[in-house]
Amino acid sequence: MTNILDDEQRILAARVALTRQIERGSVVLSSRLAGAFLNVPRHPFVPVFYRRDGERFIPWRITDGDADAWLDAVYTDDSLITEVDGVHAEDASPGGRTGVPTSSSTAPSLMADMLDALDVDEGHDVYEAGTGTGYNAGALCFLAGDEHVTTIDSTESLTDKARLRLGAIGYAPLVIHGDGARSFPADMLYDRIIATASVRRVPPAWLERLRLGGIMVVPIKGTLAGGMVARLTKLADGAAVGYILHTPAAFMPLKSATETPPQVPVVQDGPGGDAVLSARILDDWTFSFFAQLHMPPDLIRTYGKNNDGLHVTTLYDPADGSATRIDDMPDGPPRFTNSGPRNLWEPIEAAHKLWQELNRPRREWFTIEVTRAEQTVRYTAPAGRVHSWTL
Repeated sequence: MTNILDDEQRILAARVALTRQIERGSVVLSSRLAGAFLNVPRHPFVPVFYRRDGERFIPWRITDGDADAWLDAVYTDDSLITEVDGVHAEDASPGGRTGVPTSSSTAPSLMADMLDALDVDEGHDVYEAGTGTGYNAGALCFLAGDEHVTTIDSTESLTDKARLRLGAIGYAPLVIHGDGARSFPADMLYDRIIATASVRRVPPAWLERLRLGGIMVVPIKGTLAGGMVARLTKLADGAAVGYILHTPAAFMPLKSATETPPQVPVVQDGPGGDAVLSARILDDWTFSFFAQLHMPPDLIRTYGKNNDGLHVTTLYDPADGSATRIDDMPDGPPRFTNSGPRNLWEPIEAAHKLWQELNRPRREWFTIEVTRAEQTVRYTAPAGRVHSWTL
């Protein structure tokens, strides 16, 4: 039986189909960017990925049944889950596992949107934080030349595999196992910096290592799913300024070996009252971006079902121990319950009111400025009033 991966025409047709899918979306591909998706194959970087089966994630290999279906899934414009609770799909048992996805191969259209914003030319020195599978690094090698690409990841098994897979298609970038927020080759500066994992604030080292006139494309996300992607250009005064891309992006956080996520406490019944809004509003990506601007930097949200089988969200700020639980109720308005010195739901409801008063501004209407001292997001209303928030 012929191996489908040996059929060069079939693989080429799959890459062409993927490129056409991207172009049918919101990204207008330049000829060079289209060339990256036509020339860099995706399947070598995701030989195994998870598919959902109810509550379980099942590893899927080309040898698991229908090879054509597997290849079509690889070359569909969708993200592919490659790790669940720290277990890579290649290391998972055939029966799969339950848990939370912790790494994935980014949807190609989002890759294209970010690469288009990055505006890479041949010869640009590029730093990528978050190697992952290595597929995006492959596109960067095509655009800049592999000798100009540095890519880093905190998981050594990922960098080892990415190095091998990039080599197998003819690329030899510098692949580093380290902390993407601060591990750089000595004295190296970059024309372009891109992150394929989210950060709460732009790491100071990225600003320092970006050359004058250089561009950064960075996913910024707090506890809510609907994050933002910032496109920043470094100015002569050392600041980086730019705007937010139109595409929501729920990238997984940039990993650091020193991070220990705090435990969210159980909020017992106690002081509280009626809420105006259900906490389900935080799942609306058109609002969650704006809501995140009104949250303390380290605030955590968890959610699930309450005793009535209805939605419940808990907000927790480890800075002062404040916690607020918001329960949907069988009858009547939602209820909030507080623990600690502050009501964490009140500013979210105030943010929602402001968002509506501003006619629900889109994320691409916001600008961002990053300096050594502070990081600020701004929105200028049509009447000229400037609203600003510190990240």
